[in-house]
Amino acid sequence: MSKAVRGIYAAAVSPFREDGSLDAAKLVEYCQYLTTKGGCDGVAPTGTTGEGNSISFRQKMELAGAFAEAGFDPARAIFGTGACATQDAIDLSKAALDAGFPNVLVLPPFYYKNPSDEGLYRYFAQLIERVGDDRLRVYLYHFPQMSATPIPVDVAVRLKKEFGPVVAGLKDSSGDMAQALAFADATGGVDGDFDVYPSSEAFLFEGLDGGCAGIISGSTNAFANYVQKARADGPESEAFALVKDARAIASKYPLMAAMKQMEAWRTGDASWTRMAPPLVPLSNEQKTNLKADVEGLKASAAAA
Repeated sequence: MSKAVRGIYAAAVSPFREDGSLDAAKLVEYCQYLTTKGGCDGVAPTGTTGEGNSISFRQKMELAGAFAEAGFDPARAIFGTGACATQDAIDLSKAALDAGFPNVLVLPPFYYKNPSDEGLYRYFAQLIERVGDDRLRVYLYHFPQMSATPIPVDVAVRLKKEFGPVVAGLKDSSGDMAQALAFADATGGVDGDFDVYPSSEAFLFEGLDGGCAGIISGSTNAFANYVQKARADGPESEAFALVKDARAIASKYPLMAAMKQMEAWRTGDASWTRMAPPLVPLSNEQKTNLKADVEGLKASAAAA
């Protein structure tokens, strides 16, 4: 078992059965696609884009085992295990570790608002101490717009100093690149063994230059191959301009529903459009507009 490889990650969308339950086998197969033909270096299942907080605790407890049975590389998966109840986060993280997947993405406890820095520190510290295994690798999950519970830079620094390699990094979904760079600067970033992942591929080069480890993005469910070409060609390339265009297209729509719609088109499997309430699929108008936008992007890529 090892720390997650650095690079381009998809915050993987989740397939649901008709009864609303997670289709774990289908998710494993999808993540295998993402890390091969899909162009991703790794995946982050059951995060926000994966509707992780709409998936039952029981199903999430079993998920890493399904990945293990399929022979999925543990260094290419970071499972979302954060929860409001500290014990739930502990149990989910331990289940992933027991299945051979040490890398976990942990939201702060997001029900009680405006917690103290000490309270946030104790949540993560208690998780690490009660899992009690030096193989664990925790990625803090900073997403204040969704959780309403930001992770202060000082708390990240304190956790890293206290727990060393167990605190492996942070996903910054704030959309504020200055915030991501502040985390990297304060912790030493990749040079300090603290891997910061901004949430937009449009920030790829700015992040890499500032000590970040890559990106974990929802839109790389569909556009990771564009990002890999841009990474090879450089920040001034036509390929990177295409990446920014792709990200702009994704931002025009409800991201999770749009990525699921694109996977439904890719596979011919309409069941991919199922969403867990309260989220809903794209409207017919949104589908038509997304189709036109994506076709235009493909035409630009072909002409580049």
